Amino acid sequence: MGGKSVKDIAVGLTTRFSKTVSESDVYQFAGITGDLDPNHVDEEYCRGTSLGHRVAHGALIVGYMSAASTRILEDFERPMVSVGYDRIRFLKPVYFGDTITVHYVISSLDASRERIVSKVEVKNQRDELVCVADHIMQLVD
Repeated sequence: MGGKSVKDIAVGLTTRFSKTVSESDVYQFAGITGDLDPNHVDEEYCRGTSLGHRVAHGALIVGYMSAASTRILEDFERPMVSVGYDRIRFLKPVYFGDTITVHYVISSLDASRERIVSKVEVKNQRDELVCVADHIMQLVD
């Protein structure tokens, strides 16, 4: 395919993705993955825990990170694929009805491996940090 290289990508390039996490999102994710843990699907159970209410799956939040990553280089000439997330930390629960915003910033380039690394922060509607990670993407031909 050729074309542009990772050197043509700007460190500091930023995008955002926002989404209100609905009950439907969580239940569809639970059904697709088979993760029917009561923390996600049983309100009565959760009322008896320190969570107080059902919470979104951490992996669903990572999925929203992925949504942001697809937007960062959508006009780039070459395709990119995710090769991993490092240092994922779930800092606070994400409850049904929370509106989360993924802040996605390209933080470094590895020209020899044609990879980018991005810092990802997810905040809720109260501007509380709920999740962080480093995301690695690689150019492919």
